[in-house]
Amino acid sequence: MRNLIKKSIGLLLSSVYAFYNYNTQKKLKAIRNIFFSYWIRNLFKKCGKEIRLQSPVYIKGGQYITIGDDFHALERLRLECWDEFEGEKFVPDLLIGNNVVMNYNVHIGCVNKIIIGNNVLFGSNILITDHQHGFVDKRDLNIAPTKRLLSTTGPVIIGDYVWIGENVSIMPNVSIGTGCIIGANSVVTKSFPKNSVLAGIPAKLIKSLNVE
Repeated sequence: MRNLIKKSIGLLLSSVYAFYNYNTQKKLKAIRNIFFSYWIRNLFKKCGKEIRLQSPVYIKGGQYITIGDDFHALERLRLECWDEFEGEKFVPDLLIGNNVVMNYNVHIGCVNKIIIGNNVLFGSNILITDHQHGFVDKRDLNIAPTKRLLSTTGPVIIGDYVWIGENVSIMPNVSIGTGCIIGANSVVTKSFPKNSVLAGIPAKLIKSLNVE
């Protein structure tokens, strides 16, 4: 009986400790993210109000990045603006609108121009790029992939109220209209008009949302 009581008390104390420790860690992480968000805003060209980021975050070329109000991103956000690579110069411009939410592992790479509208929702594991690393022809056969030049065929423009699903890749020279929905695992290689539902590899029009 005594052993049972001891085990019960021990289990109760362990549970209380674990609960307290878990909540303490959550509070400390929340406080850390508040200070981190306040500090990192200084890396950007311009930054709006209510920026909430969770570390780690990877920023390159922050002087070319403009972020609007109410921006929220979870861990491992990666924003890269390249102004020079292998001796070639670029003038990148990355603009993120208001009320944009990004989940885990969002990677945006820019050497030209990328515009993300207002009220855009990102799933996790998303790539948006306005350039390619090398050329898909015989010019690069004898060049190490890390040394191949960056090339761009055009900007990426994402309209307002777009919903981007999990594991989506959006390639250069693509315009996504207002109100579009991009299905999970899609690779977007061409532009789509507003209120389109698209999915697939490469992404194709599934249907149009007639709201007018």
